[in-house]
Amino acid sequence: MTSPPKTDIRDFGVRAFRSRHHEIRKLKRLHTTSFEGFRVWPSAWLLIDFLEKGGMGKRARVLEVGCGWGLAGIYCAKHYDALVTCLDIDSEVFPYLHLHAATNRVEIATMEMGFDGLTGNELRDFDVLIGSDICFWDTMVPSLKRLILRALGADVSWVVIADPGRSPFEELGAYFTEKGTGDIQGWSVDHPYHIQGRILRVGSPAYSYLQG
Repeated sequence: MTSPPKTDIRDFGVRAFRSRHHEIRKLKRLHTTSFEGFRVWPSAWLLIDFLEKGGMGKRARVLEVGCGWGLAGIYCAKHYDALVTCLDIDSEVFPYLHLHAATNRVEIATMEMGFDGLTGNELRDFDVLIGSDICFWDTMVPSLKRLILRALGADVSWVVIADPGRSPFEELGAYFTEKGTGDIQGWSVDHPYHIQGRILRVGSPAYSYLQG
């Protein structure tokens, strides 16, 4: 007998729904997303694996930008007791995010805003800025560059962005590696399935985060 199609993923201690899950299908009848916010994208798992190996400690104030369904932020809240805010320009992604947050028994704050909308004063409320699959158009590079520079100027200690390795992402990474403030490296995971990509890290985690 053929097994029924799997409708969710349980890995890294979090549960994520696939697009064909009945709860997601219900939401899709009510909320139509834009800007590719209709699924959990693979680079979210790369980011989660990097954060797990990087050893972020407890109670960091985390901002996930271009969050979509917010899985990486949910992981931080669940495993590190992080105070997480998820930001996206498309508020239609938030019902999917809140479904995942409730499923994983965490609370996530949300902000509807683009990259250029965040001020330095707002960024001072965060220690760590993360994102995945958020640099897929050339036009996004200048906005993300400005955002990261504002974040560093606001004493955000660590910026981590994951991507499959698209050319706009590589351009963004090259800017910070050439300035000597960041590094970019290949990254892969074998679960929940094989995924390859790239990680841009700017700054470094504060000592207290590493120690937990």
